[in-house]
Amino acid sequence: MGNNVEVGLLGGVGIVNAYASGATDLCFIGSIKNIMTQSILAKPEITKLEQLRGKRIGVTRIGSNTHFFTVQAFQRVGMNPEKDIMFIQTGGDNETLGALASGRVDAATMLPPTDGRAIALGFRYVVFGPDIAIPYAASTITTRRSVIAKRGPVIGRFMRAMAEASKSMHRNKEIVYRVLEKKLRITDRAILDASYAIEMKVMEPRLDLKPAAIQPMIEEVAKTNPRANEIKPQDLMERRYLAEMESSGFFGQVWNEKR
Repeated sequence: MGNNVEVGLLGGVGIVNAYASGATDLCFIGSIKNIMTQSILAKPEITKLEQLRGKRIGVTRIGSNTHFFTVQAFQRVGMNPEKDIMFIQTGGDNETLGALASGRVDAATMLPPTDGRAIALGFRYVVFGPDIAIPYAASTITTRRSVIAKRGPVIGRFMRAMAEASKSMHRNKEIVYRVLEKKLRITDRAILDASYAIEMKVMEPRLDLKPAAIQPMIEEVAKTNPRANEIKPQDLMERRYLAEMESSGFFGQVWNEKR
């Protein structure tokens, strides 16, 4: 928003909120993931969400992806998250794990690989996110239309680099593991294997944008910003780079596909 960067890898809901508030220069040009992979974990004796009525649930913060997932999961079993549970904001995934381990929360919503660390500590899935496949543009590639107008070819080259990185991520897990080990300081091979298997099932190999993953964010923003009701997913989508990489054969070249 402050013009400090030209492209961002961002959760989509903040962009939708900004767009609804007048920042219509913003647009999605690709997506890394369109399905939520968060899960809700608790002690082994908790086997269903109904057992968490009146309990404390750890999320990174209100309005975050972990919060949105938790709301959706409880609503799907007929519960009212605003009345039936208490959200505890932790500040981050590692902090959420710490809150669960210390007993400060009764259950927690986490992403891989943090959920794998919780499993190693004896906690179990109450809801395994990939099983319910909640559509949500959890990780988007975002820019501004004014940047495209001024530096379109540069953005195009960036998107091609992202496409090549996506191929590496899908085909060379050892590179992914080295990054996770460096950034998250996780060296347990079992945790890395489980996390990679979960995430790769829903990662978009061709960085595809899906309207069905944007619509839930519009509906969420509309609860506090009625102007979001006027937005359609296509209003936020700029597919020119995805279309060009497909039509030119670049995607096929990256993935070694024969025409």
